[in-house]
Amino acid sequence: MIMPVETDIRTKIMSAAYNLITRYGYGKTTMADLAEACGMSPGNLYRYFPGKLNIAEQLAQHAFDEELTALREVVRKPDISATEKLRVFFCTQLRVTYAKLNENSKIFEIAEIIKRERPDLTNENLKRLRALLAEILASGNASGEFDIPDVVSAAEMIQCATMKYHYPQLFTKLPLNELERELRGVIALILQGISGNKGARTESKAAMTA
Repeated sequence: MIMPVETDIRTKIMSAAYNLITRYGYGKTTMADLAEACGMSPGNLYRYFPGKLNIAEQLAQHAFDEELTALREVVRKPDISATEKLRVFFCTQLRVTYAKLNENSKIFEIAEIIKRERPDLTNENLKRLRALLAEILASGNASGEFDIPDVVSAAEMIQCATMKYHYPQLFTKLPLNELERELRGVIALILQGISGNKGARTESKAAMTA
């Protein structure tokens, strides 16, 4: 399939932006720098992106879409229980986002800027994650693992309770192993609250002390 010229140029711009920003940082990268790296005039660059923040937004969205793809694979796994899906969902989210922010301090800068300057984008992406989480909870209700009257509301509350482990470097400097230990305890408490059977509650209590 032949890529449309405009799409090809936008991809070239995004690639150049990623290389420059991860090397020099968002603040030190200008639209003129990006135009030069792409072999075009600044005026031509503005035809594709109104400003640098729009480019950063696209970079952040691309990273989120990769995260969402990984989490969707967890949710749609046919061979594991809803209880295990919930555990794997949050552990995968933590590891993916921790690695993304940890690989380059300049990426962390983009995350902070988008969180501050584009709250609507952040909220929309959180909504998409909640939809996947609600899907897990609904499947747990159907299997009898969970007893949740309102999975949409529960998904929102669980997301609030685990927010620290989504983009952890925005909240703490703890290493990954400590974050994983905390997260296991938080998940165990959640499972204890939503479980539809006593056996699972006992298992959750044991997990909190592991």
